[in-house]
Amino acid sequence: MYRVPVISKQGKPLMPTKPSRARRWLKQGKAVVYKNDLQQFAIQLTVDSGKETQPITIGVDPGKYYSGIGVQSAKATLYTAHLELPFQRIKDRMETRAMMRRGRRGRRINRKVPFKQRAHRQKRFQNRRGHKLPPSIKANRQLEYRIVKELSQIFPVSNIIYEMIKAKGDKGFSPVMVGQKMITEQWLPKIAPVTTKLGWQTSARRKFLGLEKDRQKSNQNPATHAVDGVALASHNLLVYHQVKGLAGWHTGEVEITNAPFSVIKRPPVSRRQLHLMIPTKTGVRRKYGGTTTRHGFRKGDYVETERKGVIYRGWVSGDTKTQISVSNFDWKRLGQFSAKKTQLLKRSTNLIVKTINGGRAFLSR
Repeated sequence: MYRVPVISKQGKPLMPTKPSRARRWLKQGKAVVYKNDLQQFAIQLTVDSGKETQPITIGVDPGKYYSGIGVQSAKATLYTAHLELPFQRIKDRMETRAMMRRGRRGRRINRKVPFKQRAHRQKRFQNRRGHKLPPSIKANRQLEYRIVKELSQIFPVSNIIYEMIKAKGDKGFSPVMVGQKMITEQWLPKIAPVTTKLGWQTSARRKFLGLEKDRQKSNQNPATHAVDGVALASHNLLVYHQVKGLAGWHTGEVEITNAPFSVIKRPPVSRRQLHLMIPTKTGVRRKYGGTTTRHGFRKGDYVETERKGVIYRGWVSGDTKTQISVSNFDWKRLGQFSAKKTQLLKRSTNLIVKTINGGRAFLSR
């Protein structure tokens, strides 16, 4: 059964409760709606309550373009998510930035003078230390860490299980392998103890639980990646014991149920550019990129607007002198609307969240 996250009066996450009980507490004034960046319906108690909690585990199935998240307790699946990672967008923008820098340097350097007299700037420090993550990979890991951090604020997380990628066959390297140690040894331990599992262990546990897998990775449904997150999260609740040369056995219990399901990504807002691809002759550069608008809204704000009696809801993606551009989850523009008729619903959190199937994931078994 679907469970509602509960936050104590002091702001600490407690064990989730049934929707009927949450409605009763709201009606009696014992709780209020708790707002969070994942747009997950939750309540915060206004009265003192017990602080006892049970083990709740978060499973993270990382990928290059998509990642899966699952939150599991012994009695129910509490939350599932499909993350659309910004890998390709960051990669393309870094290539564009390098090309623009080469163009600027080419325009700055006078090649009619001898080489030693040209305006080549010497390096000021050693910037090739080999300890930095590539920006595209770092953005992927940061989004996973951000979601786990937000979940830890509404669920009493006791453990995090992260799948470690190991290249097979002739492939000695996979982009998903980069940054694994940083997120598992430096970032996630700040939230809860971290355990790692290999891909074959995730697959075996998923099959044991009877969860179906969708091999079309771009599909926005729980069967693509979220099921792997749920399978990973079950490892600490249903432990498998094996004796060498003999069959093993399980201890503990875990029940897979329907749960909230969300698709999450970063808003693809362009960064502010002082120099465009082709410089203007007059020296006056037109405005491009950035997160601010001329009407008090920020790009990524969730707004409601109206035109010809039709109500639209979406995210701010741009502006003109008198209008606001509003886009849907896929960042396709719904239209340009009058700024005076646009109302702010939620400030940008640098996350775009869409609920599927009314917010519930139907995990086939």
